[in-house]
Amino acid sequence: MTRIDTSRPFLPVRIAVMTVSDTRTLETDTSGQALVERIEGVGHVVAARAIERDDVEGITTRLLDWIADPEIDVVITNGGTGVTGRDVTPEAFEKVIEKRIEGFGELFRMLSYQKIGTSTIQSRALAGVAGGTYLFALPGSTGAVKDGWDDILVFQLDNRHRPCNFVELMPRLKER
Repeated sequence: MTRIDTSRPFLPVRIAVMTVSDTRTLETDTSGQALVERIEGVGHVVAARAIERDDVEGITTRLLDWIADPEIDVVITNGGTGVTGRDVTPEAFEKVIEKRIEGFGELFRMLSYQKIGTSTIQSRALAGVAGGTYLFALPGSTGAVKDGWDDILVFQLDNRHRPCNFVELMPRLKER
């Protein structure tokens, strides 16, 4: 159930978008573009955008750069979450994540199952927190990006969502 408390002002979040692909360019990146349009469409800010090859070190380096950037609150990747040899986004995430958000991947696959059936088992979508930055890894298809954003992230990245959301926890992510 999603409830938006319209008595609260909307707080824009600064989001970096990374497409993981050996073949896409910014011009051909339909899933990344769909994500950017959705992010900006609700009032958030696309703070950075990049395409990284299916390479653990390249993805990890970009993640670490964005995690260290105080102008980025959230990183959303698309692509590289499957099970083929070149799909290495989860492995890169594992190198940087400090705390996993287990429910994200579980919820994504549950929602995806309603649309694509058992094929959702091939997705290794995941999320976590590192250095006070939220990290979300979505599959690379445009449909999966839309599902991840429209069914989960648009709500959890809205400070007005009740009963709780990720945004209201941001000031406390670096607590020790």
